[in-house]
Amino acid sequence: MMSSPLAPGLAATAPADVRCSLTVLSGFWSPTTLAVAHALLADDPSLLLVRHDLSDLGAGTVRRMVRTDAGTVEDQRVTLRHGCVSCTLREDVLPTLLRLTRTHPGQDLVLMLPEVVEPEAVAAACAHCLVDGAPITNHLHIDSYVTVVDAEHLLDGLTSTDDLITLGIQAADDDPRALADVIVRQIEYADTVVLCGQSPESAFDTTRLSILLHRMAPWAAHFAVDQPYAADRALTHRLRRTRRHRPELPAVLARGIEGYSLGVHEPLPDCGVVSAVFRARRPFHPGRLHDVLEQVNADVLRSRGHLWLASQPDTAVAWEFAGGGLAMGSLGRWLASMPEQHWEQVGDHRRLAASVDWDPYYGDRHNHLVFIGVDLDPVDIHRLLAGCLLSDAELADGEDTWREYHDPFAGCFSTPDVDTATGTGRTDGDSDQADPIQKKVRPA
Repeated sequence: MMSSPLAPGLAATAPADVRCSLTVLSGFWSPTTLAVAHALLADDPSLLLVRHDLSDLGAGTVRRMVRTDAGTVEDQRVTLRHGCVSCTLREDVLPTLLRLTRTHPGQDLVLMLPEVVEPEAVAAACAHCLVDGAPITNHLHIDSYVTVVDAEHLLDGLTSTDDLITLGIQAADDDPRALADVIVRQIEYADTVVLCGQSPESAFDTTRLSILLHRMAPWAAHFAVDQPYAADRALTHRLRRTRRHRPELPAVLARGIEGYSLGVHEPLPDCGVVSAVFRARRPFHPGRLHDVLEQVNADVLRSRGHLWLASQPDTAVAWEFAGGGLAMGSLGRWLASMPEQHWEQVGDHRRLAASVDWDPYYGDRHNHLVFIGVDLDPVDIHRLLAGCLLSDAELADGEDTWREYHDPFAGCFSTPDVDTATGTGRTDGDSDQADPIQKKVRPA
């Protein structure tokens, strides 16, 4: 039976979203990120900025600051039961955001993250940590994740081999991350990237940095500003109430296996910047791949993706390189290695991506890697990786023979009985949040 038409003059409309809007600012260079935050405050006197100083995190305390353009609203030291970023998110950041939505109804919020916090950790906390029995997104709308980059220091950060513990700025006592790891993950998770200032070298180098950022995060909106230190109405309108955040997106390393873009194939240099995508439908030989790990990333600033290892054909292996270090780990099982009755336990996008490119012999198994850098030779990278794939004769030997190969990666990747990789976020040095890489190694 057909429903009756609407009365004249009435129209069907979706209910208005009355939740306040949250913009999350991240960036390793705090003065530059804070300058953008102040520009946002100057443009909207009602806007609330929330910041946390983690300099005393090791002693179990953080300093919480809330302010508007007119001045300070709160400035308090908070004691935490455990000294780590995950505790800070659960025990203070999320409750503070909820409290401000109640005490300042109708006022939007900006959350400026400490320099070593990755936005993906915030997204994971918002999705999985309950406040007063409900997700924080019941009370506010996460509008955008904005990463602010300082043009003067970006390239030094991406090429740094320092780790956070050596620098004394780790997010927890056992935080294994490198400086470059933090910077690339802040850039890659963002839906909006702001390049601030100019390269100290030349205008050409500033353009090169802009292109590099586009290659690292092709899914993001990109803006460049010379001076974020004063109110810039055009900038603030680009950063607020954009609705760019897509909460359904998986973690960056899980995007390829879920059918989303991992990067762009731009092998011809643009101001020297190259982005090369390598894809193949046959597995890597573990010994040959291990032998070229250092060589294939020699001139790379960032590589990421997933691969199919012949000796471990059940496991989708994650791959990420930054700051001179390669990390590999498990993204769970390939669907082809799982009983069909378990397929419904993975996401719809994962199943759809697998069905579109399903191979009658090998199912959804494949390799998908992206290499980004300056003055890279994409032909050489392809040659090195193609030489690590199984030959026709090795393919014909079959999976039982592959499993007997000498494997330098043996025992490195934990594979669950059922794939649980949903791409829900990183841990920032704490193991109690979901992470698509279950175990990381740095092959010698």
